[in-house]
Amino acid sequence: MNRDKQYVRQMFAAALALSVAGGVFAASPARKWKAGPDRVGIFDFSLRAFGPSSPASSASAPNPAGAPSIFASDKGKLRITINGQAVGSEDFEIAASGDAWIERSSMSAHVPGGAEIKATGQLKLSADGAPIRYDWSAEAQKKATGSVDFVSGTAKCSADLGGALPLRKDFVFTSPRIAVLDNNLYYQFDLLARLYDWKAGGKQTFPVVIPQDMVPGTISVESLGSQQAGNGKYEAVRVSSPDLEIMIYVDGNHRMMRLEVPSSNVTIERE
Repeated sequence: MNRDKQYVRQMFAAALALSVAGGVFAASPARKWKAGPDRVGIFDFSLRAFGPSSPASSASAPNPAGAPSIFASDKGKLRITINGQAVGSEDFEIAASGDAWIERSSMSAHVPGGAEIKATGQLKLSADGAPIRYDWSAEAQKKATGSVDFVSGTAKCSADLGGALPLRKDFVFTSPRIAVLDNNLYYQFDLLARLYDWKAGGKQTFPVVIPQDMVPGTISVESLGSQQAGNGKYEAVRVSSPDLEIMIYVDGNHRMMRLEVPSSNVTIERE
C-alpha cells in the first residue's frame, strides 16, 4: 500500500502546478482535500510547488484588438510515463469558437494496485490568451466537479466535493492573462508556452491559478534555446519555482511535444 501511494505521488508530481502557493490551504485544514477514501482524484502535492501569488508580473501585455491569436488549432494524445513505464494518456483538442478558443482535455491513468484516475477540463480563452471560463471534473474513489469564471482579472473559483455547499474562493490578479494549470491535465502547459513572449525572450513570470486546489501562484518561464530531448531536437522552455523545475520542449510552431519533470522521472510526450 505504501509503495502504491509513493508511486501515485511520483506520478502526479508532474501535475506540477498542481499545488501552488504555499500556505493557502495550510491555514485552513478543514477545507483541504483529505487523503484516503475521502480523496477525489487529487493527491498530496507540496503546497510550495510554485511561488505565492505576486501583485506584479513581467508577462507581456495583451495583444491589441484585431491582432492574430496566439493559438492555433491542435488535436492529439499525450502519453504519460514514469521511469519509462506508460501509466496513462491524455486526449486534447483546441479550436476556435467564434472570437474565442476552446481547449478540451481528458486524462486517464492507472497505477498498479490502485484505482483508475480520471480528470477532464474545458478552458475557454480569448485570442490573446486570457482565460474566460474553466470547467473541470476529477475522479478516483469519488467524483468532484468545479468551475472558474474569470472577470476583469478576478478568478472566481467553485468546487463541488459532494458536500452540502460548494467551496468558493476568489483570487484577484493584476493581469487578465492568467495561466490555468490544473491537476493531472498536461496539455495546459502547451498553452503556457504560447503565453510566453518569444520575441522578448528572457525569464518571464506569470500569475497562475490551480482550480482543483483553489490556490493562486506565480511561475517563471524561460526559453533555453535548442536542445535534444527524446528522439528529437526542440526549443527548450524551463518552467520553475523555488521548489520545482519542469522542462517543456516545443517544435518550430511552439507546439508542446514533450514535458519532463526531472526530479520524479515523469515524462509527458505527444504521440
